[in-house]
Amino acid sequence: MPDELVQYSTDRGIARIALDSPGNRNALSAALVGQLTDAVLAAAADDRVRAIELTHTGSTFCAGADLTEASQGGMQAGTARLLSLLKLLVSCQKPVVGSVDGHVRAGGLGLVGGCDIVLAGPASTFAFSEVRLGLAPAMISLTTLPRLSPRAASRYYLTGETFDAATAARIGLITEAVDDIDAGTRAVLDALRAASPQGLTATKPLLTGELLAGFEQRASSLAELSARLFGSAEAAEGMAAFLEKRKPRWAEPSA
Repeated sequence: MPDELVQYSTDRGIARIALDSPGNRNALSAALVGQLTDAVLAAAADDRVRAIELTHTGSTFCAGADLTEASQGGMQAGTARLLSLLKLLVSCQKPVVGSVDGHVRAGGLGLVGGCDIVLAGPASTFAFSEVRLGLAPAMISLTTLPRLSPRAASRYYLTGETFDAATAARIGLITEAVDDIDAGTRAVLDALRAASPQGLTATKPLLTGELLAGFEQRASSLAELSARLFGSAEAAEGMAAFLEKRKPRWAEPSA
């Protein structure tokens, strides 16, 4: 049996899905993406489930792509898997609530953007770190760019700076920064339990039209861009530097 990288449980109409690969910082390996996709599909098909909670174990919600896998080349399959997962989160008829109290980087922000409601606790930090690896937030722009203010997108996409939960809420990436993630999440889930299943199913498409239109219009070209960048020499240097815990060559001071 493969390692279980995703926890799945249900409680009073809520399917709880937790990324559970803390040793790998919940990186988006092929196995984790596959198991996460299966869990979301299971929740979507269960008539007893009214909403989905997406959360994590460990101090990192999701570190983005599994750079060990990515550095071995051939990212076309990986980009296709992530693209399908992001579209599934957005198109799922049941509301998806992100409950985050840890670090979120790169592709992990794509998951956050794919949720309908996101709460983040005080341990949360965020960064569109692709630019520092010779990459670009290509596919995750489908779920994050429509949510961000234009000026915030420019700053954080281009600099790769780390920002906190309060900033994430201010710029529209998340719904709310909370002091107590458990209490905050419980309040939102209880509110969804009080809602009509039919009402939720009919309401969610009103909110996701722009996101889904972006998938239809731009997904193919963005997937090609992502795969091309992952295959470049500059990205190879960026990923090697990250794995070796050193600065990439372009970040070194001039001689």
